[in-house]
Amino acid sequence: MSNGDVFLGEVIGTAILILFGAGVVAAVVLNYSKAKDSGWVVIAFGWGFGVLAGAYTAAPLSGGHLNPAVTLGIAVDTGDWDQVPVYIAGQMVGAMLGAVLCWLVYFAQFQANAEEEIAQPTLGIFSTAPAIRNPVANLITEIIATIGLVLPILAFGLTKGLGESGTAVLVVAFLVVGIGLSLGGPTGYAINPARDLGPRIVHALLPIPNKGTSDWSYAWIPVVGPLIGGALSGVIFHAAF
Repeated sequence: MSNGDVFLGEVIGTAILILFGAGVVAAVVLNYSKAKDSGWVVIAFGWGFGVLAGAYTAAPLSGGHLNPAVTLGIAVDTGDWDQVPVYIAGQMVGAMLGAVLCWLVYFAQFQANAEEEIAQPTLGIFSTAPAIRNPVANLITEIIATIGLVLPILAFGLTKGLGESGTAVLVVAFLVVGIGLSLGGPTGYAINPARDLGPRIVHALLPIPNKGTSDWSYAWIPVVGPLIGGALSGVIFHAAF
């Protein structure tokens, strides 16, 4: 795969991922949305379907990593680092683009939110925040949850039938749903540095009325935690398999 194909594939795929993922959160939390208050299970499946759509779209061009932690885990396992910067650059651009598209889709709801007597904070639509703010615990959660994503993804590559049947991405999508349902409660399961940082930057830049803080004091955890988890996954996989 050429650098151009990799970059374009990751931009498109990650944009679709964030459009679906941020979109489902917006649908659930914003007033005047038809999906208002539909709950955590809907959010988990929305993110899973975002992975499904984004990865299948990107796969012919880039393999559909959509996540620096996945890219890092693969590089640690294989020792091939040549295209890692290209992958991560595409993922970051795509994540920011997807966040902007989500804002456009829900533009009227964001404007209406500002007219409420008590406006809702909007950062949770774009990025994650912990239920209990404890940096050590939050970091550990993100590391473990990311290992729960990246290590199985690496192992799925050993199952020949998944690749031949084209169902590997479908299995990964259900894996993301499972992580959300089982491990998402403490931190909102970023498990992807681009997924959190790109939309957080967009949230800080967008003209969203009464949008509240972008919480930069927490922003390092959903970046560092998944990167550590991805690297550890590569080490574990390389040693065990």
